[in-house]
Amino acid sequence: MKHLTKIFAILIVLASANFAQNEWSFDPTHTTIGFNVTHLVITEVDGKFKSFDGKIVAKDDTFEDAKISFTADVNSIDTENEKRDAHLRGEDFFNAEKFPKLSFEGKSFEKVGEKKYVLTGDLTMRGVTKEVKLDVKMNGIVTDPWGNTKAGFHISGALNRFDYGLNWNALMEAGGAVVSKEVDLDMNIQLVKK
Repeated sequence: MKHLTKIFAILIVLASANFAQNEWSFDPTHTTIGFNVTHLVITEVDGKFKSFDGKIVAKDDTFEDAKISFTADVNSIDTENEKRDAHLRGEDFFNAEKFPKLSFEGKSFEKVGEKKYVLTGDLTMRGVTKEVKLDVKMNGIVTDPWGNTKAGFHISGALNRFDYGLNWNALMEAGGAVVSKEVDLDMNIQLVKK
């Protein structure tokens, strides 16, 4: 009987190890949730969200099975111009009063090459949810001077803001749009293992 109890205990430990999950959180001081749009057809304007939260759960440090969730506070948008930021928070764009958060819920995180992944998930802005695919480069995993395990990623992609109801636009006399409908995403993510 003791022999069976030991075998059962070993099986439980092995099963637990197989289902063990690593949880990672965003390091806000070393993460940038950035974007840029073309302005007046001739230049790009950068912006970012200063307040955000996210969680990643993965079986191991390859992140191939990662479950990813993320939210950003729309009121924290920052393009280094308060008048423009107020316009972006208003009804013409994000309507932050009615839709204060944007969110992303990952569906898959697929390795497609050396340190390269495709992240697929549902992005919700202004009450509209659409599937997006983002390109991810894994920059590596290190232990910082304080003993924390950190992982770094660069995420890029593009989306059509009109798909999410961010429809404000004006045309110039020459015919080009004041603000492009395509938004380029440019995010540098540093995670810390819990």
